[in-house]
Amino acid sequence: MQVWEVIVLGIVQGLTEFLPISSSGHLVIIQNLFAMKTDNLVLEVVVHCGTLLSVLVVFWNDIQRLVVAFCKGVVSHPRRAYHSDAYFRMTLYLIIGTIPAVVVGLLWKDQIESIFHSVKLVGITLIITGLFLALTHFIRLSNRALNWWQSLTIGIAQAIAILPGISRSGATISAGLFLRLDRQEATRFSFLLSVPAILGALVLNLRDLMTQTALDMSWLSIILGFISAFGVGYLAIRFLLRVVASGRFAYFAPYCLALGFLVLLFLA
Repeated sequence: MQVWEVIVLGIVQGLTEFLPISSSGHLVIIQNLFAMKTDNLVLEVVVHCGTLLSVLVVFWNDIQRLVVAFCKGVVSHPRRAYHSDAYFRMTLYLIIGTIPAVVVGLLWKDQIESIFHSVKLVGITLIITGLFLALTHFIRLSNRALNWWQSLTIGIAQAIAILPGISRSGATISAGLFLRLDRQEATRFSFLLSVPAILGALVLNLRDLMTQTALDMSWLSIILGFISAFGVGYLAIRFLLRVVASGRFAYFAPYCLALGFLVLLFLA
């Protein structure tokens, strides 16, 4: 791949991984529109590292506290920690929320990969994403606290978002809002839930990468791809946090709807 292609794909991945417009859907569209190779294994590892780091940087304080609280709670008194420590509870909820995606990934990995390049499917799923984003505009504000079944429901939404065109952040934040969670709580949980999801995809790609005998990208491309994915991902997270807090999450709906219809009209 040429350096400019790597930078473009890094920017697209960093931007669409966190904004509710589907990173996988955009990669399929780019592949069909510009005949660019978007399934380069090395590139997937690079951009996943970049986007993972962007989440870790933004939520570093939360992640530190989650790890410490979980370790303390497990070795001391888990039941007591569950009732007294919000970070220990959050860690358990993240584990619960991660289970559906793991189950779907393990059971239907081959079936999902077989439809991953279907541009027609992407058009349809982008429209579905847009409709759900639009519906969040009509949700009345509430401040419900997160619990285990809400975590599982959001996790199921994340599992569905394995389909190309269904935005992971769009599905999980929308699910949180439909469950009447506080806007900031729903967004925070969605981003923290992305850590094991991105890490899992990274581990799978690294496992497959170990079978390759040589890198098919230059070190300059690798560095620039990582920087572009990290930098744009960081900015996208900060931007989305402000958008959701201001109650404008549904503003992404027209883009997804329009793009979905354009894909069905001109690319499918």
